[in-house]
Amino acid sequence: MIAMKIEHAGAFCPLYHQAVELIGRRWTGAILRAMLVGVSRFSDFTEAIPGLSDRMLSERLKELEAAGVIDRCVTPETPVRIEYRLTEKGRALVSVVEAVSGWAEDWLAADERPAVSRA
Repeated sequence: MIAMKIEHAGAFCPLYHQAVELIGRRWTGAILRAMLVGVSRFSDFTEAIPGLSDRMLSERLKELEAAGVIDRCVTPETPVRIEYRLTEKGRALVSVVEAVSGWAEDWLAADERPAVSRA
């Protein structure tokens, strides 16, 4: 069994559960990762993330804004310019995104590599 340092005793932590439900929703991780590398405009998200529909992107951006992870910034020019920026709370997720990315490279990429023959 793996021992973890957990601040709250017990197997279930409501704050952890809330965090995982927020960042673990379909497409949310990809959106956050894109923002961490500089994507900020709606059309750039759909170009950067294959398969992400406009409807789903709009829904996820609204959820992240409501959670205080991103800000929606409107610049009144013609045409109106809307950008999405990570808040301090959102930028604090960089280590989480990096950890998940590292885990994926170590464990998921390994699953896709051809098996080595042991003859």
